[in-house]
Amino acid sequence: MFEKVLIDKNRIPEHIAIIMDGNGRWAEKIGKSRTFGHKAGVTTVKKIVRTVGNSGIKYLTLYTFSTENWGRPKEEVSALMEYLMFYLKTEIETLKKDNVRLLTIGNTGSLPFNVQILLNRAIHDTASNTGLTLILALSYGAKQDIVFATKKIYADINVGKLNISELSDKIFSKYLSTSNIPDPDLLIRTGGEVRISNFLLWELAYTELYFTKTLWPDFDENELYKAINDYCTRERRCGKTSEQLLDLK
Repeated sequence: MFEKVLIDKNRIPEHIAIIMDGNGRWAEKIGKSRTFGHKAGVTTVKKIVRTVGNSGIKYLTLYTFSTENWGRPKEEVSALMEYLMFYLKTEIETLKKDNVRLLTIGNTGSLPFNVQILLNRAIHDTASNTGLTLILALSYGAKQDIVFATKKIYADINVGKLNISELSDKIFSKYLSTSNIPDPDLLIRTGGEVRISNFLLWELAYTELYFTKTLWPDFDENELYKAINDYCTRERRCGKTSEQLLDLK
């Protein structure tokens, strides 16, 4: 008998990041093309965004398209861009209705121009929403983001906007594309792979990691709640001892 998983909404993470892996393998298992799997993955995105928003979680970051994904076959890249456009066209009204604010991180200037237009419109049209903030990582790579931040810091030091003696981890964070977004509390990776694939390397320093063999098109509300419940069992010490955490309460 199917048993629905429940969560304690008083203990949910503020920010969940997800590496959505397994679309291609899911499609191959049923004898379909990889692009069919990506299409199914878009349906899962819609469901998970709605579920996360209804759960009271404030931020959701989805690893949508990495800098390394540009190296995939042209047909697959084209299909991924088409599905991204499809999502933006068909979901914008739902995002507005559900009070979801859309943001992006990554080199979105490298995306096709028609994709950029749709993205900018969706960001503009949802800018005043106050519910879930949905962040799409597009043409994103953490190493590249760190290098770009370093270049901006160097430029500011050169013109006297920043003194090298003032540089700290908090100052450095302000130069990243995630500067206005809290670090993830929970990272979920679907598809059975156990790595973080150049995703939010700086921001994941003290994030709780959750890996599941469930392929992304099969990832549903129950699977999400399992991950959240697992997160709720963890003691987040961030370098401190359990006794020190008790003293802070």
